[in-house]
Amino acid sequence: MRITVLAVGKIKEKFYTEAVAEYAKRLSRYCKLEIIEAADEKTPDGAGEAAIRRIREKEGERILSHVKDGMYVIALAINGKARSSEGLSEHLSGLGLSGKSHIAFVIGGSLGLSDAVLKRADETLSFSSMTFPHQLMRVILLEQVYRSFKIQAGEPYHK
Repeated sequence: MRITVLAVGKIKEKFYTEAVAEYAKRLSRYCKLEIIEAADEKTPDGAGEAAIRRIREKEGERILSHVKDGMYVIALAINGKARSSEGLSEHLSGLGLSGKSHIAFVIGGSLGLSDAVLKRADETLSFSSMTFPHQLMRVILLEQVYRSFKIQAGEPYHK
């Protein structure tokens, strides 16, 4: 299975970079992982709704430029479907069995995802109704994908 993480922005903090690298290394046993970073837009102080929408649209265009035919796109969104770790594992396994072997997870920037990205997504996934820094979300996502593969393999990790 191929897993692509399409994320807005670069990770700046060393501890996040190290965590992403660790989970990427662990995942290499189970899948081909690719992480693509789309440039983020600077948000001016006091930006109005129109400016925020334009920023989301620009970031969305950059994300969509990396979405290829055949990718099954899962956008991370607060109002998406919530799943347990076991449920995510079962879902990813089912996608693979149904011929969807290239899964792309999309993480938006600090202002969220554009309507165009949400429209292109095959589904939306919520990790919580809380808001997380998008850099931390990359670590959380990779950990849960790793946990999913461990559950599928029946290997100890998931408790």
